Amino acid sequence: MSGAELPDERVETDVALVSRLLADQFPQWAALPIAPVPSAGTDNALYRLGDNLVVRLPRVGWAVEMVDKEYQWLPRLAPQLPLPVPVPLAQGVPNERYPWNWTVCQWLDGETATLERIAGSNQLATDLARFIAGLQALDASAGPAPGSHNGYRGAPIATRDADVRASIAALDGLIDTVTATAVWETALKAQTWDGPSVWFHGDLHPGNLLFVADRLSAVIDFGLLAVGDPALDVVAAWLLFSAEARSVFRAALEVDEATWLRARGRALSFAVGVLSYYGDTNPVLSSVAHHALAEVLADFQHDGAR
Repeated sequence: MSGAELPDERVETDVALVSRLLADQFPQWAALPIAPVPSAGTDNALYRLGDNLVVRLPRVGWAVEMVDKEYQWLPRLAPQLPLPVPVPLAQGVPNERYPWNWTVCQWLDGETATLERIAGSNQLATDLARFIAGLQALDASAGPAPGSHNGYRGAPIATRDADVRASIAALDGLIDTVTATAVWETALKAQTWDGPSVWFHGDLHPGNLLFVADRLSAVIDFGLLAVGDPALDVVAAWLLFSAEARSVFRAALEVDEATWLRARGRALSFAVGVLSYYGDTNPVLSSVAHHALAEVLADFQHDGAR
């Protein structure tokens, strides 16, 4: 979820539209076959173009800045990362058929991750920690701070307080609101990040991870990319993993206690936000939220029992 507070201006796309856009702006690719790519994502429509390319068109107003940001930064970051990411090769412009910038990117082979496949995978925990560490190690001095381009994902955790409490209240009778509130309040009390800002992907859920031969092969969809608190990608510990793999992930990434608590609070924020906003209208994303919430609450209760 990129942020319910952003404009919900949507456009419809189809193969015919993509074909005309390519013919008008990138005729060198216009003869390639075009096929829609199924996706549970809410921000962009994807169309495979031939064997090696994919067209990404924002289908909602809040995603437009994300496309521009990816076009600016991914070509710079990709050569330094330990796994492939979808590098934009060209950027299309608005015309009378379509209102926003759009991109043509490299197609990356792989199967989309599923919770059933990855939750207990110590190998994935290690692979993903390696990717995050590589991303965090890159020079972030000129990177974009959280803002409208990523739904303010990564702003200080206290700025989410009213929204998180409202989401918890909206789920009263459906979740353990007492424990959820305790998790959130623990995160609010954790020491704030006072180190240098680092790059974060910001949306490491199963739909943005690709696998080949049971190994993590690529990380996709950098729409929430920004620089700031490293806790933003540590959130993956609860979105993706069960307890054992989560411990492997934490050890491999060497996460300090305060960052861990902030990340757990952000995972709770994600889960209750998705469940209160989408409900069952996005079953794929809702399943991730249900998993994350269960893992967050169990993790907190385990901490209390020690």
